[in-house]
Amino acid sequence: MKTGPVVPFKYNFRAPGCQVEGPIRYAVGQTVRGTVLIGRSRQGICAIFLGENAQELYDELAVAFPDVELIADRQSLLGELGQVVAFIDKGIAESVINLDIGGTPFKQEVWQALCGIPAGQTRSYSEIAQHLGVPEAVRAVASACAANVLAIAVPCHRVVRSDGTISGYRWGVDRKRALLVEEREQ
Repeated sequence: MKTGPVVPFKYNFRAPGCQVEGPIRYAVGQTVRGTVLIGRSRQGICAIFLGENAQELYDELAVAFPDVELIADRQSLLGELGQVVAFIDKGIAESVINLDIGGTPFKQEVWQALCGIPAGQTRSYSEIAQHLGVPEAVRAVASACAANVLAIAVPCHRVVRSDGTISGYRWGVDRKRALLVEEREQ
């Protein structure tokens, strides 16, 4: 992915325990990485899911936000959907995409650390845990990566095993491998 002229994301972390402000409007599109579903709360994009079909992605959204009304709204989300697709496909964004990020204090710390990993580079789960000052929390770091609902925007694909091998990825190991190869080639 190429770095665009604009920093693509504004990371708005909700106070721990603060729920997403619903309803969540969502839209589905196509990228070079497959089908994408974005979910938008009142504060910004709160979900970016990648997969093979829209129904599975909708089901993931419903599981991630079980107590929030979900409303299909492609028309009003066309601009943001287009920006997310352009970022996934070409690594560019015309303007800043506001993200609405919730989670426990620890998950938010992990996700902030992930956002600091430059494109084309990786860190191990162990390195992230050490960076956060909790070297014994390697599994908790892996769990936080698995709980990330903002594919590519919070770059959990840049985290690998200590030996450099690729491990699981919520949106598929093949997708993770392809993302890493593409970023390294830029």
